[in-house]
This record gives sequence, structure tokens and C-alpha cells, in this order.
Amino acid sequence: MKVRVRFSKQGNMKYIGHLDVMRYFQKAIRRARIDIAYTEGLSPHMIMSFASPLGVGLTSDAEYMDIELRTPIASREAIDALNRVGAEGITVTGFWEVPEGKANKAMTLVAAADYVVRFRGGRVPDIDLSAALEAFLAQSEIPVWKKSKKSEREVDIRPMVYELRQTDDGAVFLKLASGSAANLKPELVMDTLFAMSGVEPPPFAYEINRCELYADTGDGERRSLTPLGALGREIL
Repeated sequence: MKVRVRFSKQGNMKYIGHLDVMRYFQKAIRRARIDIAYTEGLSPHMIMSFASPLGVGLTSDAEYMDIELRTPIASREAIDALNRVGAEGITVTGFWEVPEGKANKAMTLVAAADYVVRFRGGRVPDIDLSAALEAFLAQSEIPVWKKSKKSEREVDIRPMVYELRQTDDGAVFLKLASGSAANLKPELVMDTLFAMSGVEPPPFAYEINRCELYADTGDGERRSLTPLGALGREIL
């Protein structure tokens, strides 16, 4: 049985990197006595994959990983067992059966992500944020230089910004392209936004929380974003 697990990552856990999160869940699954499947061969390991590893320093309400079970377990029972043996800052909030097959893997499906960006105390840039957001969205093209481990290239990020607005409490909400086909980091959007306004934000000004990850369930011509957890069903 293939299962999708949703969990939040808050507090000091934002400083824990992806490999440590993976090791955390390997231990938690063993302690919770969940009968997970293992690979075959001389060095078997848990069959586990993550949708989109979160960067160090970011918090999240909706991280996803896929695992395979040898013995089914009810969703509520699994959530309670994992949280009972877990550490403060990581909370399992969903546990669903999902269809088999590579095309249904969370890391393959990811197409978009929601973020909320807040400003650390005393580090709010001195601009009219509402006007800056309006000017940003009015652009038909926004070319920026994106760096990778191997190269640097100019990319138009405007098509990858699906939604951008100020929240009632002064934060910034972003819905951005995410995944293997197109991936845009909220830090780059915010830096570009302020650069267009002639302002350089102070170092470490952003507090970023990822709120949701989506699959695109549209027909190819029309985008339809669905939360990864909504693609599964609760195990009773």
C-alpha cells in the first residue's frame, strides 16, 4: 500500500536539513511500529520519498512524503502513533492511501506552492508594499538571473508567479511554480520586488512559511491546482 504523509515543520526544526528530517522519520516510523516496506538487496532501506525538500531556515504547514506499507494501518492510528514518538516542532497532520505508480509520486506531481513571507522586527523595507506588489504584477516580463550549482542563466519569472498579494496583517502571500518543470523561490521574488522599487532589503529580513504544495490536475491547457493530500483517501 502506498501512503502519503503530511507534516508540519515549525519552531527550531526549521534549522534541520532535509537529510536529518529523513533520518528523523526513519526512527519515528520504527518507534511507532508502522510496518513500512524496504528495498531489496544487500543494503535495504525504507521506501520513502519527499515531495519537495524544504530549505533550511523555512517553516512549513504542509510537507509531504510518500512511503510504502507492508501492513495497512488506519490513518488516525498512524497519525497518533507518529506524533506520540515524535519531537516538538514536527507534527504529522495527514496520512492517506494514494494510487500506485511513478506518475502518482508526490515529487513528480508537485507543480506549485503557497508561501507567506513576513519581516523580522525592525527589518521592514521602507516602501509602499501595496504599490510595489501592484507594479510587480503589472509587468509582462520580469527577467532575472537564476543561479544553479552548475550555471547561471536569465529567466523570465513572471509566468511562474501565480498569485502575489499583501495579507491583512502586512505579510506577503505568494503562490509560485514549484517542482521539476519550473521552480521559483520566494526569496528571489521578494528580492526582485524590492530591487524594482530601488530598495535593498536588510540581510535575513524574511521569515518564510510554506503553507501548501499542489499538483496540477488540469487538462494541460488550463491549470487546476489541487493539494497533494487531496489526491488520497483516508484509511479507516
